[in-house]
Amino acid sequence: MMREIKRQRLEAKGWKIGSTKEFLGLSDQEAEYIELKLKLAEGLRAKRRQRRLGQTEVAKLVRSSQSRVAKMEAADQSVSIDLLIRSLLALGTSNPELGRIITRSHHPAGPR
Repeated sequence: MMREIKRQRLEAKGWKIGSTKEFLGLSDQEAEYIELKLKLAEGLRAKRRQRRLGQTEVAKLVRSSQSRVAKMEAADQSVSIDLLIRSLLALGTSNPELGRIITRSHHPAGPR
């Protein structure tokens, strides 16, 4: 969350503070879809790292390319939720583990 003092200073200068959903004019369903996709992408990256695999190795498992795996992990708009789920399952993700990925809070990507 933005610190209160900073928010007040920005608003005093005419800035409007809001959510990404508001800024982009997303419906509730669109925002939930994006949130789900981000969670699955984060889960894929985490599972790959947990198994100590490179993107190229994951690409071979899912019969794809390294660049496609990079797009999956970045939740690129060209990547379907179906592909993310199939890739997680190919890495050995169980159904209960998949459920935990979906239900946990999304944490915006930062330095890793």
